[in-house]
Amino acid sequence: MTLTRRPALTRAAGLTPLALALALGFAAAGARAESLKEMYELARAYDASYLAARAQAESAEYRTAQARALRLPSVGLQASSTLVRAEQDSENSGTAVTTEVDTTTNQVVLNAQQTLFNRANSATIEQAERSLAIAQAQWRAVEQELIVRVAQAYFDVLAASDTLSTVQASKKAISEQLASAKRNFEVGTATITDTREAQARYDLSLAQELAAENDLRVKRLALEQLVGRPAVEPRPLALPVALPPVAPANVDDWVSGAEARSPSIQAAQLALEVARLETDKARAGHLPTVTLGASYGQTWPNGSTETRLRGTDTLVSTSRNGEGRNAALALTVNVPLFAGFSVQNRVKETLSLEEKARNDLDASRRGVTQLTRQAYLGVQTGRAQVKALEAAESSSKLALEATQLGYKVGVRVNLDVLNAQTQLFTTQRDLAKARYDVIVGDLKLRQVAGQLQPEDLNAADALLAR
Repeated sequence: MTLTRRPALTRAAGLTPLALALALGFAAAGARAESLKEMYELARAYDASYLAARAQAESAEYRTAQARALRLPSVGLQASSTLVRAEQDSENSGTAVTTEVDTTTNQVVLNAQQTLFNRANSATIEQAERSLAIAQAQWRAVEQELIVRVAQAYFDVLAASDTLSTVQASKKAISEQLASAKRNFEVGTATITDTREAQARYDLSLAQELAAENDLRVKRLALEQLVGRPAVEPRPLALPVALPPVAPANVDDWVSGAEARSPSIQAAQLALEVARLETDKARAGHLPTVTLGASYGQTWPNGSTETRLRGTDTLVSTSRNGEGRNAALALTVNVPLFAGFSVQNRVKETLSLEEKARNDLDASRRGVTQLTRQAYLGVQTGRAQVKALEAAESSSKLALEATQLGYKVGVRVNLDVLNAQTQLFTTQRDLAKARYDVIVGDLKLRQVAGQLQPEDLNAADALLAR
C-alpha cells in the first residue's frame, strides 16, 4: 500500500512514503504488480494442499463408480482343457487284460450373475454417493481456505512494506531533527539533551528499519512459496480508500446462511446420513438375498481306449469324438438364520456411531454459528477502528505541525517533536494494517459462513491501485 496520504510530512520527512514504497517494490520485484485474483490463480496451480484435496475429490468419484457396479451384472468367461490318462489291469475268464484310456476334454463356459435383492449392497452404494458429496464439500472448504491464505499473505506483504516505509520516513524525519538539534546546540539555543534524545531515537529507528526489512523479506518469501513464483509484487490500495460495507448488515442473516451453505456443516450432515446407512446395512444381515445366475457352456470331448490281452499281440482300440452344449438358469435365495448374534451386536455398534455423528453435526453447527458471529463482530470492529484511526491520523498531523511550530518559537522541546512524529507514523502504520485486516476479515467472514467464492476476490481487487 502506498502512503501518499501523508503530504503534511513532506517538509519533515524529505522523501515521501510513496517514493519509498515504489523504490522498495521495484527494487525487490523488478516486475509489474499483480492483483489478488492473479495471485490466487497462481496458487491454485501450485499449492500442494489444494492440489491434494482436488485429487482426493476426484478419487472419490471413481470410488463411487466402483460401488455402483454392485447394481450391474457380472459376466465371466471360463475356458479349460483337461487331459485324463488311466490304465487298468483286470482279468476276464482267466485272461489278463490291460486297458489304457486317454481322454481330452475342451470346455468353454459363459457365466452371468445379477443381484436382484441385496439391501447391504444398496446401502453401500448410497454410502458411496454420500462420501462423494463429503469429498466435494471438503474440497470446497480447502478452496475457501486457499483464498483466505492467499489474501492474508498478499496483504501481509503490503503491511510489511508499509511498516518499512513508515520506519524509513520516520528515520529521515528524526535525522533532520537530530541535525537541527546539533545546530541549535552549537549556536547555544538548545541543550545537549535535545541532541542526545534525537540521537537515541535515530539509533532506535535504525534497529527498527533492520527488523522491518527482515519482516518484509519473510512475508514476501511466504507469498512466493504460496504462489510458486519468485519476485511477486502485490498492488497497493488505491487512495483514497473506501471500504465497502458489510452485506448483509444483519448478523442473523449471516448465521442462517452459514447453516445452509457451510461445507463443514454439509459434510457433518452427510456423515450422519452415512452412519444411518451403516445401520441399515447392519440390519440387512437379517434379510435374504436374491441372485439370478445363468451359464452357457460348450464341450469338445475326444479320447481313445486301448485294450491289450496280456501275453498276446491282440490289441483292441476305440476312439471317441463329440461335442456337447449345456445351458442353466438359476434363481438363488439365501436366507440367514443364525450368525452367533453378530448382526444384533453390529446394529448396536452402528447405532452408537450414528449418535456420535449426530452430536458431531450439532457441534459443527454451533461452532460455525459462533465463528460466524465472531467474524462478523471482528469486521465491524475493524471498520470502526479504521474510522477512529483515520480521525487520529488527521489529529496527529495537526498535532505535529503545532509541535513543530512551538519548537521553532521556543515553547516546545525537541522531545515533543520526536514524540509527535512517532505518534503520527505509528498511527499511519496502524491505519494501513487495520484496512488490510478489514479486507481479509470480510473474506474470512464469508469463509466461515460458507459463502466465499473466487469471484469475491474481485471486490478486494477493486480497492487496489491499477
